[in-house]
Amino acid sequence: MFIGIDWGGTKMEVIALDRDGTTRARHRIATPTSGYDACIRAVQELVVTAEQMAGEQGTIGIGIPGSPNPRTGIVRNSNAVLLNGQPLGRDLQAALGRDVRLANDANCLAVSEAVDGAGKDAHTVFGVIVGTGHGGGLAIGKHVHAGYQGIAAEIGHYPLPWMTEDEYPGHKCWCGKHGCLDMYACGTGVELDYRMTTGIDRRGRDIIADKRNGDPVATAVYERFVDRLARSLALLTNIVDPDVFVLGGGMSNVDEIYDELPELIVKYIFGDSFETPIRKAVHGDSSGVRGAAWLWKD
Repeated sequence: MFIGIDWGGTKMEVIALDRDGTTRARHRIATPTSGYDACIRAVQELVVTAEQMAGEQGTIGIGIPGSPNPRTGIVRNSNAVLLNGQPLGRDLQAALGRDVRLANDANCLAVSEAVDGAGKDAHTVFGVIVGTGHGGGLAIGKHVHAGYQGIAAEIGHYPLPWMTEDEYPGHKCWCGKHGCLDMYACGTGVELDYRMTTGIDRRGRDIIADKRNGDPVATAVYERFVDRLARSLALLTNIVDPDVFVLGGGMSNVDEIYDELPELIVKYIFGDSFETPIRKAVHGDSSGVRGAAWLWKD
């Protein structure tokens, strides 16, 4: 049995899967707000709950916002800031009394979809989370490819490719740099663009609804968003050229993008055509927790 935990900023979720992907147990709780030690205890409780529900013990994989340094085990780059600087893997192994595998949550999306989702027929799967931010994960042969530094596929923090004069030097990102895709090719980017254009705060889903109703301002914001997303996928094609892109996160549910992205990408790639499939994540919001479980699927 494979146990996966999705460690999010607002909720923690556990799932237990059989080898064929059948769900044996599932449970979620609010992420504790009282500190790091409380979160460790919450993970313990989730594992106990899943194993009691399923009636057996399993391996444990955990998807986190951020990534562990492959040589020190120290977590960095997490927007759940209480994880930064912590030896999370070692602390969890001590608390649970067994080995634990950790991976970035976007890598868990890629693994989930590579094992039994939208990329199950592919060798190289690039997962792109287009939600609150813009994140990436890479699975090769149905396993995480984290890279030598453990930061492969950290696409949210490279600058928006092929910036226009109006875009340069880019918005300041929470990481301290300017122009990061995390501020553009995502729901936050859509909302920021709309606010800078109109002076009005509006939710991303409402902006998309306005666009579908023919509102010209919302349409222009959407068109800039999908073009920026195309630039990200074009650069990834030039560097990685995966067998398939799989999109997750709230903005991946905007169905129009799947028809429009290929024509836009071909304008930017170093090639004369773009045929790579771009698919919506089959497991949707469950991809992260399922991928965490599959970290032990050898």
